[in-house]
Amino acid sequence: LEEQPRPPGLCQEFYDALVRGGFQAAAYVDPTLAGLPSPSLEAVHEMGAQLLRIVLGRLVEDLRALQVAERCHAQGLLKGEDMERVRAQYNLYGNQQAVRELLDRIVVKRAWFSPFLVALREAHHEDIADELSGPENECNENGVSAGETEGLPASAAVEESKKGTVTEHSLAGEENTSEESFGEASAVSESDVSLLDVSVGDANESLGQVSLIGGDSDDVDDGDKGSSPEPDLSLRDYQMEVAKPALEGKNIIICLPTGSGKTRVAVYIAKHHLDKKREEGKPGKVIVLVNKVPLVEQHFRKEFHPYLKHHYQVTRLSGESQLKISFPTLVQGHDVIICTAQILENALLNADRDPEEGVRLAEFSLLVIDECHHTHKEGVYNNIMRRYLKEKRENRKQSKSWIPQLQIVGLTASPGVGGAKNPSKAEEHILKICANLDADRIMTVKEHAEQLSQQVKEPYKKFEIADDKQKDPFREKLESIMTKIQAYCKFNPNCEFGSQTYEQWVVQEEKKAAKEENRKERVCAEHLKKYNDALQINDTIRMIDAYNHLKSFYQEERNKKRTVNEEKDEPLAQKQEETDTFLISLFYDREKELKELATKEQYENEKLTKLRTTLMVEFTKTFEPRGIIFTKTRQSAYALYQWINENPKFEEVGVKAHYLIGAGHNSEFKPMTQNEQKEVIERFRTGRVNLLIATTVAEEGLDIKECNIVIRYGLVTNEIAMMQARGRARAEESTYVLVASDGSGAVERENVNIFREKMMYKAIRRVQEMPREEYLHKIEGFQLQSKMEVKMKAKKQQRKMCKKNPSLIKFLCKNCHKVVCSGEDIQVIEKMHHVNAKKVFEELYIVRENRTLQAKEADYQINGEIICRDCGQAWGTMMVHQGLDLPCLKIKNFVVVFNDKKTVPNQIFKRWGELPILFPDFDYTEHFGSSDED
Repeated sequence: LEEQPRPPGLCQEFYDALVRGGFQAAAYVDPTLAGLPSPSLEAVHEMGAQLLRIVLGRLVEDLRALQVAERCHAQGLLKGEDMERVRAQYNLYGNQQAVRELLDRIVVKRAWFSPFLVALREAHHEDIADELSGPENECNENGVSAGETEGLPASAAVEESKKGTVTEHSLAGEENTSEESFGEASAVSESDVSLLDVSVGDANESLGQVSLIGGDSDDVDDGDKGSSPEPDLSLRDYQMEVAKPALEGKNIIICLPTGSGKTRVAVYIAKHHLDKKREEGKPGKVIVLVNKVPLVEQHFRKEFHPYLKHHYQVTRLSGESQLKISFPTLVQGHDVIICTAQILENALLNADRDPEEGVRLAEFSLLVIDECHHTHKEGVYNNIMRRYLKEKRENRKQSKSWIPQLQIVGLTASPGVGGAKNPSKAEEHILKICANLDADRIMTVKEHAEQLSQQVKEPYKKFEIADDKQKDPFREKLESIMTKIQAYCKFNPNCEFGSQTYEQWVVQEEKKAAKEENRKERVCAEHLKKYNDALQINDTIRMIDAYNHLKSFYQEERNKKRTVNEEKDEPLAQKQEETDTFLISLFYDREKELKELATKEQYENEKLTKLRTTLMVEFTKTFEPRGIIFTKTRQSAYALYQWINENPKFEEVGVKAHYLIGAGHNSEFKPMTQNEQKEVIERFRTGRVNLLIATTVAEEGLDIKECNIVIRYGLVTNEIAMMQARGRARAEESTYVLVASDGSGAVERENVNIFREKMMYKAIRRVQEMPREEYLHKIEGFQLQSKMEVKMKAKKQQRKMCKKNPSLIKFLCKNCHKVVCSGEDIQVIEKMHHVNAKKVFEELYIVRENRTLQAKEADYQINGEIICRDCGQAWGTMMVHQGLDLPCLKIKNFVVVFNDKKTVPNQIFKRWGELPILFPDFDYTEHFGSSDED
């Protein structure tokens, strides 16, 4: 419009279009200038926009975008086109982005404030409407709280409103139960809060355009320090109580329950530390370590970046980050670095080889360790701390004067007792954690315990115990099949079908048979394990899930016998031995009967009945219920999700379920990617999902909205997991339920955990009350013990490094026992992927579609699965490395035969690292020269 010649009447047309769209900017381009708003009306608009800025964080978190948009549309505030844009944002990016789109469109409308308040109340957001305007019937004609603003000019009213909000909500915690905190309002990315950057007066002069969002980008520019107001960083009394020693520069462990604001305390300590260093003119640098990739982004966006970005350069890095610069460069350019512990350890190891390629601990002045109870044994946290203690000892020896040392702050909800059975062992465990972290003391709340108890509500606890099924014909049928298999290969185990003990026995039998090259017993043991898995599934979830587990396995067994070579697209007939025929027939002869039994509701798992009743009760007693079910395996999480979705009764009470499982590839069940996990958690936070069915991945650390119902479905591990799971139930009047079978021992184990929890707090108290000299003496003793353990480990490692020649071994197929290759044929890529690139090896395997693994994000990709050409046994996967297709082998699929007399001849290994052989690195040029001449 501006570049082209303006036709006559353009200004009038533009004005008419603005009027039809309901935009307040129309008043400023009216050719007659008859409708200019009065200064008082402009002030009211400015105050309304200012109020939205103050509570923006809460609006983005809590507002149900579509419901509010529909009410705004009914009020005439939004047009059809506006509604379409809000819906599009909801469908593409979720509720939060839809809220931003909604607010962005509302604030440019004429006289928007009052209709918006009405829409909020009609959409059941009365609390937000009251926060913006005061309670209903206490507002003036413009929808502004008369009591708050009477006698005040508009600017003063805004300041007064802002002051009140900050005072009321500034004391928010880390995984804070208060969603109204001003800190939370600012803990959104800068791209999300451009409303906070825009003066309403300036906006009115520019056709009244006020933008709530600056774009769809999630990137945060650390350098733009003035883009949003600095949130108030203050601590509650109980938080300040545990932080005090750290503010004095001491190493401490902060022990606060889930939901009490541990991370906020760490932010406060970090800022105080950097401020002090700056005042003293000394260099200061903070590194925050976490043990899970999602926590990197969570701590950055919700805590450290919003509170520190106005004063310091804050960044984050994890294995998922796609950065183009090195970690040392990143460290040099920032004051606060949040990363996974493994990244720091890798950088420290790199620095040992080349100082320019890594970093040293001396480059940092404060180290914050999240979930610090993992600082033990050979964990990555402990590796870093052992390095720290070694450097501390060396500094003492080399210098008579005191050298400033890196300060350590550990955060945990529960240090646990390390499996202790008595108070003295529990105390020893706490002291070892303190020693590993070089802690001057371990801090818990004492003086302000009452305030903490008000902040962190204890849920109501109850047990739902299901009677063991009186009659279970499906289980009986599976047991009869297992008895026939045992008789066929003359097995006589002394343990119960479906038990953990039976599983351990059958795994050992499979290994033993593989070593002895006894195919009949190995294959029977493999099938018995699948039946035992099915029994465990039957005890946990539905009979149909157990049936599907077996059916899937036997379909796979049949497919092995008629595999197609994907490279040549030709079927390959494979011989079926007597054992295979017997086992496959045994299942398919009874498949129809098993399927019929699996669908009979009268034999339904009693635990599922208890779970259904619990969910129905909890989801009908609160207005906005949210819950988590913790279960043992990925398979059971998915099966429970299916069970809930297939039951219309759950939908009637408003249950919207989804599963949340781990991202690792160490399970037969397909994992979730990190992005899929984030999406599910985001949907849970916004209410599109109100019931998570999760494995232990959701117990610790992840930013999951407070729940009013937490159920541990037959899952009992240790006291740390129990406390963290229970800590998820921190909404008002929440419930913590254990659903278990009568004979499972789950109740007994849960009671043991409750006992250990009490023992842990007593042990912490005894350590805190210990005479200072005694405490320091014991800490030093455990540190020396750890030093000796490191030396012993180094000696063992040295012995392992004296590895044997690859020519001493050969590999047999685990199933048919034919010789596959020699150790000399194996080469290693990136110190982890073992490949056989020999031409002759290609004739021994075929490639088929990989049904279980997804492509991994690296400079290689997985194409297909490689299996034995003769028997169909899986050997590994095809991978692409620098343009080459290479077979990557899994050692667990082979029997390793040693030719030297000193070693047991036939062995099975789980991991390549267990094999005492040093393989050469993959030579790309050598292989390329010997492959295709083109």
